[in-house]
Parts: sequence; C-alpha cells; structure tokens
Amino acid sequence: MDKNFIVFETNRLDKFLSLHIDASRNQIEQLIKKGFVSVDGKKTIKTGLKLKENQEIKVNFPEAEISQVKNEDFIKDSLKDKDVKVIYEDEHILVVNKPYNLTVHDAPSVKDATLVDWLKLKNISLSTISGEERHGIVHRLDKGTSGVMVVAKTNEAHLKLSKQLEDKSMGRYYLAIIDLPLKENTIIEKPIARNPNNRLKMAIVENGRYAKSAFNKIALSKNEKYELIAAKLFTGRTHQIRVHISSINRHILGDNLYGFKGELNKINRFYLHAYSLYLYHPITNEKMNFKADIPQDMNNFLIQYFDMENLDEQLDENHIISSFSNFS
Repeated sequence: MDKNFIVFETNRLDKFLSLHIDASRNQIEQLIKKGFVSVDGKKTIKTGLKLKENQEIKVNFPEAEISQVKNEDFIKDSLKDKDVKVIYEDEHILVVNKPYNLTVHDAPSVKDATLVDWLKLKNISLSTISGEERHGIVHRLDKGTSGVMVVAKTNEAHLKLSKQLEDKSMGRYYLAIIDLPLKENTIIEKPIARNPNNRLKMAIVENGRYAKSAFNKIALSKNEKYELIAAKLFTGRTHQIRVHISSINRHILGDNLYGFKGELNKINRFYLHAYSLYLYHPITNEKMNFKADIPQDMNNFLIQYFDMENLDEQLDENHIISSFSNFS
C-alpha cells in the first residue's frame, strides 16, 4: 500500500506525515527509520528532514508478515500452562483473552516466551509497523493482568486501531477485587511517573504524566470486607489502575507491589482483569464489543465470597458500560 503527497509549505518530515496519515508518532518514526519513506524519489531515514515546497513524498507501507519464531521447544515449554483463548478472528484483527503471568512482548528483562511469540508460533500474519518485538501489538496489558486485547494482522488495521486509541473510540473496562470498599464511585486524576525509590514501581509524582481513571462500585462481598469494582481508563499509563487505587488506600487483592497486605496469602497474583473491549472494525467501521471471561481463580474467589445470584446481572457488559455514562 503506497501513498503519495505533495509538500505545499516547509515542514519537518515527521510532522508533515503526522498531518497526512493516521499513525502515532512512534509509528511514523519507525516508517522513516526503516526506509519506507522517500522524498523526491530518494529514500531517507531522517525524521527531522526539512521539506521544501513542491517536494513529493512517498510512503510505502510494509506488508504484514509471518515472522520467524524463537526456539519452538522453549516457547512451547514456557507457554504450556498459559491458555491464550481466541475470542474473535478475521483477516484483519484477532481478539484474545490473555492469561495472567504472560508478558505481551519482549523487553531486555523478559526471560519467558511472550504473547507475540505465541502469535508467531501459530503462524498468524501480524502487522510490522511497531517494530520487531511488538509485531501486531496495538495496546498491551501488564504481565500480571489478564483479559481482552486486540491484535492487528495488517498494517492498515494497525494504523486505524492506533488512531482509535488516540481519539478514545477504542477502550476497555476492567474488573478488580479490592481489600476495602470504595466510599462512592469516583474519578482519580493524579500524575504518574516512575517511582524514584523503586524502579519496579510507578507512583503519584507531581511532575509525572497526566493520568485519569474512573472507578465504580459493582458488588460487596458477603462479609463486606471486599468489593468488586469496575474501572475505565481515560489515559494509558503503566500500572495506572494499580497506582490510582492504591493512592486512596485501597489495594487490589494480591497486589503486593502496591501495598496489599492481608490474610489471603494463597493468592499468587493480583485480581485485575480487562473484561470488555469496544472498538470500530478498522476496515468495515462496524462497532464491536468483546468480553473476556473472568479467569477461573478469580471466579472461584467470587463464588466463595460474593452472592453470585445478584452478581450475574451486575456483570452484564451493558450494565457495566452504562454505569460509566456520566463520566467523561
């Protein structure tokens, strides 16, 4: 897929492209640095190249590809107890329910196989616009968070889904079980940055990046100690839900990194799940909603401590979505 443009006024190459194609700043940088952009017939890898009037810009979007995987035996062994469920698939997108304890893509600190490795092992065609380690990845979830994710199978789909992330026409609703009920439904707007005292954590930091989360009460446990809540993000900061909820002295069960302390020492992970995803299909523009079933261990906890008769109705997707209708 090629696109051609004529420059009508001076500008930087990266800024010019940001005005003419639906892509994030990082994706535009990747396109330029990987040699997919030409100026007057000559390839350039300079993102800050100064353009002149009447120059011709050509963008040659790379084809999606099936990439080589790591050692197959290693990947299969690493993934043997991690069940990735496919919720929906067509030729453009794949929607999955990611299990907890599975990292989405490679990073220097990652030792185990990732969701991207699983996708490649399945020979799924993936977008390549976000770099080798992130093939297909439009948005991510923390390693310890389970739930729904969309994967782009083509670069065209990737670009359009990324645009939806930016304009908030795509998003997710999360479920979490916390150790102390909320006083009321609430919105938290507090800036987040890396914790200066612990590089593994994020924290509320005065000069951090703006972050906004909404939290709604869903159900109180039978002993009234715990509460199931829903969360909606208006920004996408690392560990955002965990940091914001801990800032009001509530903690997700099992989230020892952010201050959970309690008798429930048998919980070996934190109970946070991306439950519902809404988006517009990148090609047909059809409005779509997907639900990721609650993981078995989290569901068992709900069965033990909550009144499931009333809970089923409150866990209806439409009920959860409508409960946030007053938040903006």
